[in-house]
Amino acid sequence: MPLQASDRVPPRRGAPSTVPGSLVRKSVPSEILITGWSRLSGTTHRLSATWPQDHPFYIPRADRSVYSTQLFTETVRQALSLLTNTAHGIPLTYRLGWEYSATTVNPSALHVDADPEVRLTVDLTVPDLRPTRRTVKLAARIRATRGGDPLGAAHIRYSAHAPALYDRLRGRYADAKACTAAALPPSAPIPSALAGRSRAHDVVLSHTSEPHVWRLRVDPSHAQLFDHPHDHVPGLLMLEAAHQAAQCMAGPDPVTPTTTRAQFDRYVELDAPCLVQATPLVWPYPDVGHTSLIGTQRGRTVFTTELVTRR
Repeated sequence: MPLQASDRVPPRRGAPSTVPGSLVRKSVPSEILITGWSRLSGTTHRLSATWPQDHPFYIPRADRSVYSTQLFTETVRQALSLLTNTAHGIPLTYRLGWEYSATTVNPSALHVDADPEVRLTVDLTVPDLRPTRRTVKLAARIRATRGGDPLGAAHIRYSAHAPALYDRLRGRYADAKACTAAALPPSAPIPSALAGRSRAHDVVLSHTSEPHVWRLRVDPSHAQLFDHPHDHVPGLLMLEAAHQAAQCMAGPDPVTPTTTRAQFDRYVELDAPCLVQATPLVWPYPDVGHTSLIGTQRGRTVFTTELVTRR
């Protein structure tokens, strides 16, 4: 029987999350961001979350002063996963996949300060569920605050597939462990400073001979991007590639992606190269830049992204 909101244990200050990792698809307890949830109405739930004061991936700059906007996206992903398997009653065995995401963050709310516990409130609304045969289509709207101040908003469309249907859709790629084992070796990273990162391990782009074209760098040993075996490249990695590409074009000064709209057209496989091509970054205002990106694999478009970034 799925857990209900009333089954949760209230989180203790300074304690790890009491949300089971299986509900948010995380195996490392310290990576669980959601700490509890309750129902506000028939379609809306309120979740509590905490952000770490320090983190090797989600605080990317050398001065450790700013959270990555990817931490907001990961918070949204965990919130969706939790409610899908609890409030919406979809079995844990169903496979979740994003089809479209649009996120906007308030850059002034991404600062890292001395508070050992950054507390968030996340309101998530799913107006209706559209079940088809062994598939559930969902659309969610999310708003998050930090200390009462606006942090971010998101609109996500995603699907939950029954195991038998998912296996049929994925065919020879259905086995996550086999796919992870068959992944191509990670290509050489671009310099971490170009990507806005302090560690080469976190870089997800490699140089090519073409301007504004990179090869997607996939490293299944990365603890945050590959918490567990995957049968395809995680969506968070593709979004990170778009953010790093924008930083490459905007550098050397750091920029913060504030609005990201992404369409996930196909699964990005682990056993073939994927290219990321960007339009030149344009600046309609001195501190606001815009670019669009296309990911291709085996000659087919696999994802598209539009990105707005601020200096």
